[in-house]
Amino acid sequence: MGPVLQACLNGARTPGSHPNLPTTPDQLAAAAADCAELGVSSFHLHPRDVLGREVLAGPEVATSVSVVRAAVPRAEIGVTTGAWVVPDPVRRAELVRGWSGLAAGRPDFASVNVHEDGWLATAAALRDAGVGVELGVFHERAARALLDHGLPDGTVRVLAEVQPGEGTAHADRLLELLAGLGAPILLHGEDDSAWPVLDHALALGLDTRIGLEDTLLDRDGAPAVDNARLVAQARR
Repeated sequence: MGPVLQACLNGARTPGSHPNLPTTPDQLAAAAADCAELGVSSFHLHPRDVLGREVLAGPEVATSVSVVRAAVPRAEIGVTTGAWVVPDPVRRAELVRGWSGLAAGRPDFASVNVHEDGWLATAAALRDAGVGVELGVFHERAARALLDHGLPDGTVRVLAEVQPGEGTAHADRLLELLAGLGAPILLHGEDDSAWPVLDHALALGLDTRIGLEDTLLDRDGAPAVDNARLVAQARR
């Protein structure tokens, strides 16, 4: 089996920031179905409420996940637990722990950013809810914190996340630090680092991802049409 190409469909981008940014459950499901036709079997999405605001509350998460799952029943579906959505770490962990009862609307995994306050409690809440943990590592300080603590129970992969304005040299520094964990690594960039880091990940045989969360531009710098177009370019 080759590297996984995950589709990150919307992220924290505001509604209207791209004409084809999916935010509603039906839009997310349609985008996921288009990407699945290109061979994608892993999806990361940010559920929203009816006003387009990101949420961690169970009903909204369950609606988005279940509608997407109906469209791509054989895919794995992940969501965010970003601290910007619910800044209070205690409340954030409570909401995430409540996902245990979501049935078909329970995500398969969720990302937890290691540099955020309360990340360990959020990871533990995911484990208690039966949801896998993706650990987001944005910088070397976070990588060292993760090395000091070790992988929380329930970790399925570590995201080496290269920020805008950084490049493959930064990616290599993160990878060198994270190698000692022995966990699967998904390497990706964001905005101007998205395409160079994706190519670097593929050259290294690592899992990676692409989608409107990570870039609004095609490989050639033109405005992206939609998530499926980005996936198709990454596949090529």
